[in-house]
Amino acid sequence: MTTTTRRTAGTRAPATSTETMRAAEYRRYGAPEVVHVTRLPKPAPAADELLVRVHASTVSVADHRIRSRDVPRGLWPLVASSIGVFRPRHRVLGMEAAGTVEAVGAEVTTFAPGDDVVLLRGSRFGGHAEYVTVREGGTVAKKPEGLSFEEAVAVVFGGTTAVSFFGRAEIGEGTRVLVNGASGAVGTMAVQLAAQRGAVVTGVTSGRNAGLVRSLGATRVIDYETEDFAAGDETWDVIVECVGNAPYTRVADSLAPGGALLLVVTDLVGMLRLKRDARRSGGVVTMSGPVVTGEQLGELLALTASGAIRPVVDRTYELDDIVEAHRYVDTGRKRGAVVVRVP
Repeated sequence: MTTTTRRTAGTRAPATSTETMRAAEYRRYGAPEVVHVTRLPKPAPAADELLVRVHASTVSVADHRIRSRDVPRGLWPLVASSIGVFRPRHRVLGMEAAGTVEAVGAEVTTFAPGDDVVLLRGSRFGGHAEYVTVREGGTVAKKPEGLSFEEAVAVVFGGTTAVSFFGRAEIGEGTRVLVNGASGAVGTMAVQLAAQRGAVVTGVTSGRNAGLVRSLGATRVIDYETEDFAAGDETWDVIVECVGNAPYTRVADSLAPGGALLLVVTDLVGMLRLKRDARRSGGVVTMSGPVVTGEQLGELLALTASGAIRPVVDRTYELDDIVEAHRYVDTGRKRGAVVVRVP
């Protein structure tokens, strides 16, 4: 989705920067109050990077898990090695951002200052700040003109996660897909992307969110408070597990022969049993998918701009209200994305 853009003189980034920026920083793990807005050094892009002035980001469940160390059972030792054992290695959260390119490195050829872009930094975080960098060859794409920054950023975390996992399953016309946790950021996008491919989608959520999930393309909604989808005889070709309470041992009989169990959330036991469970199922049991490219992000944004995919924004906060945003995400009740505006 990227095209070569001619650059005007004087747009190359300086090698270093002494400027500062506002950012939501946390220096220790804990409750939302550990996050505070402060001033940090403004980053300068490397030769193959863009410097982006951030207009919007989100507080995702990933931000909650890392900040609070509320990771699935047994995974903290594995996670800590990359994010920091005793204190955060990346002190600014935010896995994605939407904004405007301010400067580019000397080797960048497909983006120019002034381009509106959307990007995913993933486990490098950094989106809760006025500025962020991203590699030209990373997960970054130009923002369609028809989308606001808030709308565009709202589909990134859930959409790229769903696209990645769907790369491990065959989903097409008539495929029976069940999404457990259909009202969250990943779930709302998984429902829409599966329905957009022609699948027959069943969404599992609370009764209060049933209308939302149906409006996104689910032909059936199961209220987990009154019905256990895994207790009956019904089977699905693909089960997308976004909650963490539906391991293979629970849903084996609900998975059609040769089907796919996509474990967006799993614990250490589930991770260690992946190969064994895949052999038993005769299909796919996975906790990861391929890395989403900038081109795939561009395609996701194009679907959103066309109306085929709908951004689901629960609440929007200003950067100065970042603690309140974290508090709300901590409730586990958010629907879709919680957006943070960076003025």
